[in-house]
Amino acid sequence: MQQATLTAPKMSCGHCKMAIENAAKSLAGVNSINAEPESKRVDVTFDDEVVSLEEIRKAIEEAGYPTEL
Repeated sequence: MQQATLTAPKMSCGHCKMAIENAAKSLAGVNSINAEPESKRVDVTFDDEVVSLEEIRKAIEEAGYPTEL
C-alpha cells in the first residue's frame, strides 16, 4: 500500500469533494480517498501494484480538478 497527499487548488465545496472522491474510487486499487475542500488537500491510499499515482491524478484531473504533489 502507498499513501500520498495531493493538493487540488480548484476544490472549493462539497460537490468538488464528491467529484474528486468518485473519480479516484472508480479506479481499481484505490483503497481510500479523503478530499478536504477547506485545506485543498486530497489524501489517498492505493495499491501501487494495481494503480499508479499518475493514473489517480489523471482521473481527478479529467473530472475537472488539476492536482499538485
